[in-house]
Amino acid sequence: MTHIVDRMLDEAAQAVNGMREAAIAARRLHARAELMRHMRLTARKVMDRPVDEAVRFVTEEWMQAWGLGDDAYRGLAEPLRHYTEAFCRDARASSAATEAAIAAGLEELEGAFERIGTTLADEMAYRSGCAHGWWEMVVPVPEHARRDRPNIPRWQAGQPFWKTGAAPHCLAG
Repeated sequence: MTHIVDRMLDEAAQAVNGMREAAIAARRLHARAELMRHMRLTARKVMDRPVDEAVRFVTEEWMQAWGLGDDAYRGLAEPLRHYTEAFCRDARASSAATEAAIAAGLEELEGAFERIGTTLADEMAYRSGCAHGWWEMVVPVPEHARRDRPNIPRWQAGQPFWKTGAAPHCLAG
């Protein structure tokens, strides 16, 4: 018969493992959703421009927010364009077809990132100036992706980690 203390330790270990898995899944879903929210907001800002011009503007703003130059993700140019264009077309007149294009663009872009050894959620969490502070508490930014991002809120004592969100300007709109 297993001792009560050992049973409790096993139960606690299972709960901690479940918490870890849930936190990682929440970070992945939240980072992708936040990128989608930003893409929609940015595309709406330029919805009156010609599509090519709007796509260029949204892409430049995205790369700036991620601290990347024009040559970044050179091998991902086509999936990035498809994804961004889907948002720009949706901003003009959202429909089931434009939403399907966003979903297809997301899948294509995610696959492209995975082929180079990363994920869209990781890139959002590691690079965005609008990352939520709690994301790094779940999956620390690796050394190769570290850069100064002073606007990202840091955890404060007395708060649950999930309250460590994004800078206020990132949540506007």
